[in-house]
Amino acid sequence: MASHRKTRQHRSHRKTRQHPRARRAAALALAGAAGVGLFNGTGQAAARPTPAQVKGRIDALYQEAEVATQHYNGAKEEANAARAELSRLQDEAARRTRKLNTAKAELGTMAANQYRSGGVDPTVRLMLSADPQRYLDGATVLERAGSHQANAVAGFARRLGSIRQVRDRAHVTAERLERTEGTLRRERITIVRKLDAAEALLDRLTEEQRRQMSPTDPSQDDASALLAGDGAPAGTRASGSRAARAVSFAYAALGKPYVWGATGPAAFDCSGLTQAAWKSGGVALPRTTYTQIGSGRRIDRSELAPGDLVFFYSGISHVGLYVGDGKMIHAPHPGAPVRIAPIDEMPFAAATRPA
Repeated sequence: MASHRKTRQHRSHRKTRQHPRARRAAALALAGAAGVGLFNGTGQAAARPTPAQVKGRIDALYQEAEVATQHYNGAKEEANAARAELSRLQDEAARRTRKLNTAKAELGTMAANQYRSGGVDPTVRLMLSADPQRYLDGATVLERAGSHQANAVAGFARRLGSIRQVRDRAHVTAERLERTEGTLRRERITIVRKLDAAEALLDRLTEEQRRQMSPTDPSQDDASALLAGDGAPAGTRASGSRAARAVSFAYAALGKPYVWGATGPAAFDCSGLTQAAWKSGGVALPRTTYTQIGSGRRIDRSELAPGDLVFFYSGISHVGLYVGDGKMIHAPHPGAPVRIAPIDEMPFAAATRPA
């Protein structure tokens, strides 16, 4: 896992960079507070943890970062939707305002004609006043407006009311977007802290210990040799042509880096990989593990076929693409590129066959 020493993508979110020694010390302190056991209750140095204990804590930190990543992905999707909705509402409000101004101009022309002929209808005067909202607050005005201008005045009132409704919806959407962006910021901080703590622990291991923690990945060429004609591993068969295309995509992605929040084509996180794989098969999966698990038919582990989604941990925080023979292709965590792994590598939670 020598790649963990390279500059990590999550650092790009920081406004300032700490000195490496200060950053590492802070991360170690965080890791210790999280339960690594670097110090005992008296403040004195405890026994140095074994490589197995360090690996266990690193795995836990990566899993915690994955949970935060899925929360981040969900918040980002919600923010994008809220941003698009806000833009649509703003455009709609502008369009309705233009129509309102046209209606007001027509009322002005009507009032001018009435003035020249001997007077202005009181209802029209009200609508042209500095506070036309008073019209909406006094609904009985229309009942008293028996003139032929009533329809024109009523149309102006409807337009005014519709603009108010659109602007109210835009205000609510803007508040929702602000809350969601706050969630994004918090989850980003959590992810960065967890990954920094994991990196600091990795730095305590020797090169040999790191190699033992990083299983060898098959190369893309070797993986291509495993494929049968339908895109599934030799000796197995996908649940359909779409699943077969998803499996082929996943094999082609082997070796690409894990980047949290990424959906390809150069890098992926776990749910980004499965989403992109099934997209290549013509199926639109939602963005997060929590939503992907409900995107198809739940199946038993004994029914697994290439292309099925396999989920892990009680919180459904990780997902991979089953490829047969008890194996999956998944994007594990930073420093571990897209790879083939046994599904027993993590606590199995559920499986879904996308529709």
